[in-house]
Amino acid sequence: MSKYITTPIYYVNGEAHIGHAYTTFIADTMTRYEKLKGEDTYFLTGTDEHGQKIEESAQKYGKPTQEFADEISATFKNLWDEFEISYDKFIRTTDSDHKKGVQKAFEVMYAKGDIYKDFYEGHYCVSCETFFPETQLVDGEFCPDCGRATSIVKEESYFFKLSKYEDALLKHYADNPDFILPRSRANEVINFVKGGLRDLSVTRTSFTWGVKMPESLNDDKHVMYVWLDALMNYITALGYGKDDANMKYWPASTQFVGKDILRFHAIYWPAFLMSLDLPLPEHIGAHGWWTRDGEKMSKSKGNVVSPREVADAYGVENLRYFMLREVPFGQDGDFSQRALIDRINSELSNDLGNLLNRIIGMSGKYSDFEIDSVDVLKYHKKELDAMDEALSNLDDFMQNMQTHRYLEELWKLFAIGNKAIEEYAPWVKMKENKRDEALATVALVANILAKASIMLSPVMPKTTNIIADALNFTIDNSSYKELVLEKKLLKLFNIKSVPPLFPRVEEPLMTEAPAAQPNAPKNTAPEVKDDKKEEDNLIEIGQFFETSLKVGIVVEAEEVPKSKKLLKLQVDLGEGINRQVVAGIKEFYCAESLLNTQVCVVANLKPAKLMGMMSEGMLLAAKDEDGLCLIRPEKPKKVGTPIG
Repeated sequence: MSKYITTPIYYVNGEAHIGHAYTTFIADTMTRYEKLKGEDTYFLTGTDEHGQKIEESAQKYGKPTQEFADEISATFKNLWDEFEISYDKFIRTTDSDHKKGVQKAFEVMYAKGDIYKDFYEGHYCVSCETFFPETQLVDGEFCPDCGRATSIVKEESYFFKLSKYEDALLKHYADNPDFILPRSRANEVINFVKGGLRDLSVTRTSFTWGVKMPESLNDDKHVMYVWLDALMNYITALGYGKDDANMKYWPASTQFVGKDILRFHAIYWPAFLMSLDLPLPEHIGAHGWWTRDGEKMSKSKGNVVSPREVADAYGVENLRYFMLREVPFGQDGDFSQRALIDRINSELSNDLGNLLNRIIGMSGKYSDFEIDSVDVLKYHKKELDAMDEALSNLDDFMQNMQTHRYLEELWKLFAIGNKAIEEYAPWVKMKENKRDEALATVALVANILAKASIMLSPVMPKTTNIIADALNFTIDNSSYKELVLEKKLLKLFNIKSVPPLFPRVEEPLMTEAPAAQPNAPKNTAPEVKDDKKEEDNLIEIGQFFETSLKVGIVVEAEEVPKSKKLLKLQVDLGEGINRQVVAGIKEFYCAESLLNTQVCVVANLKPAKLMGMMSEGMLLAAKDEDGLCLIRPEKPKKVGTPIG
């Protein structure tokens, strides 16, 4: 059975950041895993290059639009090549074959009656490339998602009958509960669809940078709108609209996206596919966002993490391991050098690297580097059974995209190996003339390292190839079948010495992110003593201005499982990236009632973890004997508006 794995195509309005790297790492890891198992697997990534925002960015830099798109797209492709990402195709929406495929799809939908022409008038946000009804705008003008000013656009447009597929989508979600992973993300999509779908504008006439209409429609003034164009890349990459050469890989097994674009992939995309009479992907996997040292990343703060910078400092495979181990898939993660260094030193250097070094040293001393598995089963059946049990658990974790659990389970093998060395003490056995027992323990650890390196290879392919070379075997489907599935042991071999795989890191290797600064400077006026008692808790005006209070809008809200008090909110403060706020208001507000409502937020509060979730602010509220109510602006205000 073939597999098809995709990342979203990355928008060429800036170079790759750590979030792009995470999406690509997890897709690459799953691809390598499936290929290791012998599955015929196709991996797609690429760039999204059309739309008004790209056209305007190119004009800003004084460059032809195609030249601008070429330059930014190349930064993504070059980075993935440097990181040795194993993609089979890097697609660009400016590719001629892609454009032909989009035009064919448009013709099929139009002939089916799913696309019609009409006029559209509404508030349009260029940054979000989305129309918004006036009821959703802030102050009747500003975008509810990014806070930027919208403009009223009235133009002729072709519309896709999204509303036609409302019932079919809801049925698909019900019949396929794992269509959206993690499952906790499905409710927001289902509720959105249940709220009613409006037909979708899929062409524009106010700019020209996009896919032209099919010649059969003879309507040159229209270009296809971003989402119809962009989403089709997943099938045009396989030859749809040209030769269908690789359409055998469709439907996709797993399509990875960030949670901010889940709605487009879980609603628009399956509706388009239904219209084209094509099967739907098996899974849409939506991952969370990354912060840095507990803070949202932004260019203005100067704390955006460059994946190239981290890889240059710590090694790309260490970065891969950290990101896939650090956070459960679907939840937000935090990048900090200290956390990265801790995992390198503790898990990679101590647990794995030292284990390899120890058996190289012992085998050299006891058997002239020769290792024979002949007596392993005789002396170490208990350890072999524990290892096989851990190995048998791995596939479920990978199939459910839980790479953190996959690696956690895999690390049990290294714990078994390290414990065996301490428990059986080969150096003592050698002194007691129990050579067979000592060498059996060394061979046990060699087999643990071999089997573990096979299963670690999708995450750290270069590092595990070094381990495999030291153990005189090759990581491929054959060794996977023999050593993992069939539970065989290594044949007689000579181990090779290798330099330390993971040198310890004693201090941060990158410049630390700048510390968060309050919005207003501290009051530097001379201190004035007062006779009032300390119990009055009076503060200086400067202390008050150290607190940053801002107006925000709740864009996502969900209950925290197993908690009677907590709701998890995504709040837009006009920073370009939403903040996660965990608030103890569940007894007084349901999650749905907070969507698209404004709140007042303490914006420079030190992030804290509540039930394992990072909270990056606090809502202002008043509580008395009648209950609790949130403090809100009297009239809607632009997101990010300071309070004071």
